[in-house]
Amino acid sequence: MNGHAGDYFDELAVILTETGMPADRVEAMLDELAGYLAESDSGDPEEEFGPAAELARELAVPSAPPAADARTWHWTADLFHDVRMLNEYGAQGWEVDGIDAKGLFVSTRDPEHPQQWEYRRELVSSGRRRSVLDLLAPDGWEPCGRWICFEYFKRPKAASVGPAAELTAPPRPPKRSLFLSPKFYVLLAGLLVLTLVLLFRAPEMEFDGSLDTILGLLTGMVVGVLAVMTALWLAARRRNH
Repeated sequence: MNGHAGDYFDELAVILTETGMPADRVEAMLDELAGYLAESDSGDPEEEFGPAAELARELAVPSAPPAADARTWHWTADLFHDVRMLNEYGAQGWEVDGIDAKGLFVSTRDPEHPQQWEYRRELVSSGRRRSVLDLLAPDGWEPCGRWICFEYFKRPKAASVGPAAELTAPPRPPKRSLFLSPKFYVLLAGLLVLTLVLLFRAPEMEFDGSLDTILGLLTGMVVGVLAVMTALWLAARRRNH
């Protein structure tokens, strides 16, 4: 390497180091540029790459990773179709690592070697959990999150389909994070209608202190609270996502 080229690469190394680029990366980049220059006809780095300062600015700008390589995704679905949605996105390489404090599935996808996953849900009580784990473990199922009394299990799809479970071109990450089924909307509408009926009939009802009347009022209150809470939760999820 001639003196001019040496001075050029020395200047380039200093500028790249000042930008915060790790020393090993600076060295590897200089080796690559020097190798390219050695194969060129000119042998002049400034003629080949431009001024060192301008080249350093270009090399120091990190390239944005592809959207399809996004590694973490928080999302949720109602109980009517959560397993179906888990398997749908598991087939796209999303692995559930747990359920956060908000009740959202925390999913990750390996950007280099994404694998398909499959899921199942079990109704598990505290006294029955160990027996469920022992029953599912031989088939490769492992727990990946719990919500109230429901336990979710995952396993690599390679356990059932072999090497075909590896994805070569996974779809881009979903833009949505909330998935509600038609059955959920029907249930919500039914709760709201029942609440309205009870509210309109309340003035006409005579409180006689009987058990039936008390149970009816309590049921109406519970249904109303659930309906309002569900509606508020749905509105909050739509606003935050």
